[in-house]
Amino acid sequence: MPVTTSRTFTSQTTMGNKVFSFFLVLLVTTYAFSQKKMPQESPPKNGTKATLVRVANLYVQPDESADRVAIIAPGREMVIAERSGHWLRVFANIDAPESRKADEPVMEQDQQVIPISGWMLDKGIVDTNTPHGDSILFGEAISAEDAASEAHPPPGAALETRLLYRRVVEMFPQSPLTPEAMWRAADVRWQLQKADASTLPSAHEKENYLREQMDEDEMKKIEKYFPHTRWADFAAYDRIDNKLCGDWQGSEKCPEKEADIYLKYVNDHPDSPRAAEALYKAAWRMAAAGDMWTADNDGHKAQEARTRATDIANQLQSKYAQSEYAARAASLIYKVQQGIAIYGSDRQ
Repeated sequence: MPVTTSRTFTSQTTMGNKVFSFFLVLLVTTYAFSQKKMPQESPPKNGTKATLVRVANLYVQPDESADRVAIIAPGREMVIAERSGHWLRVFANIDAPESRKADEPVMEQDQQVIPISGWMLDKGIVDTNTPHGDSILFGEAISAEDAASEAHPPPGAALETRLLYRRVVEMFPQSPLTPEAMWRAADVRWQLQKADASTLPSAHEKENYLREQMDEDEMKKIEKYFPHTRWADFAAYDRIDNKLCGDWQGSEKCPEKEADIYLKYVNDHPDSPRAAEALYKAAWRMAAAGDMWTADNDGHKAQEARTRATDIANQLQSKYAQSEYAARAASLIYKVQQGIAIYGSDRQ
């Protein structure tokens, strides 16, 4: 891990050099031992692990006029078993299910996806021996992610994005791109599950445990294998979604509890790229609680909540002054001081 510093050190003595070098080695060693090594998948016995960056036809014979077995989409798992000129015989997984770990039947853990076999042209295929294969797949995944973010995305773009990022992780586990690819793959899955959960009747339940929960398994693995990184910070931030209320249902307990959750996140991840956002959300929720207490004719608790909201917003401005959320915090403080409701109606 490269160690950077904002200062330029000029050693004046040999002893100074030795002391600095000792602490530098100690820092790097401590970081290395804080990480847990990712489990490595055994290479397939019948060939080379690969995937596609294009849609490809799979044929029964190495001939484009032969019967087509299937259409293989980008990012699908493949193993190259044989090469014949510009043709490859491969085993490919075309319908590996994406399921929630908590919902899997007990027996499903022992079931294997049976790949299909056939021939395809050696075009647009990246295997574990492809030069810069990790960068090729990562770049293709980013392009797919951009397409999936459009107003009218191509069918399957989100799944294609996730699969391509997953192939980076599985095919190139030692790549410097692997931590980010692992995070992005997990986040795509998280956002898809979150969108699905929001359509269910349980989404309006107040208590978080009564709502459909997103599967945290992949997020926890990122925190386990890449601790003290921005990717672990992102994963921990996403997992907050499972702790939030669905519908507050007029209960001040919800925004106050959620504010505490965001504050704990900042305390645990002070250098996170999401820390300023978390502080703003905590401040906003306390201001909202103040409005709710006012509606319930409890002026004392309303004032306490608004004072706390102002304190949190001031903390944000002080610690993360360069963040856009510092300006948003200033706006929030102004509204609180002016007695303008930020939750509910502001008409008087």
